Amino acid sequence: MESSYEIKTLQPVHITRSPRPSELEARSSYDKDQDDLARLGKKQVLKRNFAFMSMLGFSCTMMVTWEGMLVLFVAGFQNGGPAGLVYGFLVVCVGTLAIFSTMGELASMAPTSGGQYHWVSMLAPPSSRKFLSYITGWLTVAGWQALVASGGYLCGTLIQGLVVLSHPEYVFERWHGTMLFWAVLLVAIFVNTVISSMLPKIEGLILILHVLGFFAVLIPLVFMGPHGSASDVFTLFLNEGGWSTQGLSFFVGLIGSAFSFLGTDGVIHMSEEIQNPSINVPRSMITSITLNAFLGFGMLIATLFCLGDIDAAFATPTGYPFMEIFVQATNSVSGSTAMAAIVTTLGGCATIGFVASSSRMTWSFARDRGLPFWGQLSKVEPRSSIPLLSVAVTTIVACLLSLIIVGSTTAFNDVISLSINSLYASYLMCCSLLLWRRCTGAIALPPSFRPALSDSAIMPGQSPPPLTWGPWRIPGALGIAVNAFACAYMVLVIFFSFWPPVTPTTASTMNYSSLVIGAVMIFSVLYYLVWARRVYKGPIVEIVLDQ
Repeated sequence: MESSYEIKTLQPVHITRSPRPSELEARSSYDKDQDDLARLGKKQVLKRNFAFMSMLGFSCTMMVTWEGMLVLFVAGFQNGGPAGLVYGFLVVCVGTLAIFSTMGELASMAPTSGGQYHWVSMLAPPSSRKFLSYITGWLTVAGWQALVASGGYLCGTLIQGLVVLSHPEYVFERWHGTMLFWAVLLVAIFVNTVISSMLPKIEGLILILHVLGFFAVLIPLVFMGPHGSASDVFTLFLNEGGWSTQGLSFFVGLIGSAFSFLGTDGVIHMSEEIQNPSINVPRSMITSITLNAFLGFGMLIATLFCLGDIDAAFATPTGYPFMEIFVQATNSVSGSTAMAAIVTTLGGCATIGFVASSSRMTWSFARDRGLPFWGQLSKVEPRSSIPLLSVAVTTIVACLLSLIIVGSTTAFNDVISLSINSLYASYLMCCSLLLWRRCTGAIALPPSFRPALSDSAIMPGQSPPPLTWGPWRIPGALGIAVNAFACAYMVLVIFFSFWPPVTPTTASTMNYSSLVIGAVMIFSVLYYLVWARRVYKGPIVEIVLDQ
C-alpha cells in the first residue's frame, strides 16, 4: 500500500505587533500637539523631546535663583540692607508668580515659540495689532540676547573670582573675563548643537545638581559660619546708595532679586519642543518659580545670618562678596573654592538654557519675518531639527557684546540691564492686553480646549474665531486681580530698573540702560519703516487646518 504525500509551499505570514498602550498614548499626544500647533497656523518642524520633568529642570536651572541671590547679593544689601533683601525677595516672589500665572494662561491658549509677540497679535485691536506685535517681538529678542550675554559674563567673572580666591597672586584682567565668557559660550553651543538630542536628559541631571548643590552650600555655611541676631536680619534697613528716603532705596535694591528670577519665559519659547505644552508649559513655570523661591529664600536667610565681617566681604579681590563669606564661615580656602565652584558650574549650566531659548525666539520671530535675513534665520537643520543659524547668530551677538567688557564694565552692565527692561516690557505688553480682553468679556470658555487663532492667522474668506481660554486658567475675579497685580508689579520693576545704584551719580555709576533700550527701539522702528512693514504681517499661516 502506497502512501502519497502532497508537499505544499507555505506562504509567509506577516504578523504585526499591536502597539502597546503607552505607545498609543504617546502617539495620540503627539497628534494632539501637532493638531494644536496647526490651529495656530504653524507646522511642526522641531522635535518634541521635552516632557514635564525635563522642562522643569530646564526652567529651574535657567532662573538659578538661589545662586543668583549669592552672586547679586551686593545690589540689594547696599540698597535695602538685610531686612530690605528679605522683604524685597518676598515681594519679587509674589510678583513673579502673578506674572507667570497670567502668562501661563496665554501659553495655554496659544503654545507657540513666539510667545509674547504672538499673543500681542492675538489680543491687540486690529488697528495696532501689527506694529505692537512687531515691537514686542524686538523687545523679546533683544532681552534674550542680553540674557545670554549676562549669563556668560557672570560665569566668566565667577571663574576669575575662583582663580583669585585660590591663587591670590593672579592679576585680574578684564580681557581674561572676555575669553572665559567665550569658553562658557562654547560649551553651551556644543550642548545645543552637537549633542542637542541629549538636552532634555542633561537638563534633568542639572535639576538634580541644582537641588543637591543647594544643600552642599547651605549646610557648611550654616553649621560652620558665625551666626548673627534675628533683629539684624529682619529689622535692619540700609541706605548706602544715598537716596532721600529708605523706601526709595528699597525699591532700587529690588532689581537684584528680580534679576534672579529672570528667564522663566524661556520655557514658553521651547513650547514647540514640549509634549502637551498647553498644560506642561504653565505647570513647569509655576512649579519652578515655587521651588526656586523656597531655595532662594533659604539661601538668602542663611547668608544674612552668617555674614561675618561684611566690610571684608565687600573688599574681597574676587569681586564677589559671597566667596569671602564662605571663607569666613569655613576658615578653608579649598572648601570655599569648592562651594563657590558649585555656584559657578550651575551658572554655566544656566547659559545652556539661555542659548536654547534665545535661539528659538530668534528663529520664531524670523519665521514670521520680523528680523533682517529672516529667510536664512528661519531655516531648521533637517537631521537634528535645530535652527542652527539662529543658534549661530545668538552666539555671534553674545561674543560681540562681550568685547564691551574690555573697554568698560559699566557699559556692559547696562547691556545686562537691558534683559530686565526688554523682557519685562514684553511681559507687560501681552499681560495688559489680556487684562483688557478679560475685563471686556472677549474670551470665551470653549467646550473642548483648543488654542485660539490670532486674527492675523485667518485665511481670506474665513471669519475669525473667538478668543478661547486654554486648560490652564484662573477663573473669574481672581484671574482679574492676579492679572492686574502682575501689571502693576511690572510697571514698578521697569521704572526702577532704569535707576542708578547710588546718588549722586558719576560716569562710572550712571545707569545707561535707557540709552541702550532706546537704541534698540530706534533701530527696530527704522527697520520697520524701511523694510519690515512690507513683509511683517504678524504670525503668518504656514498650514491651514480644516475646522
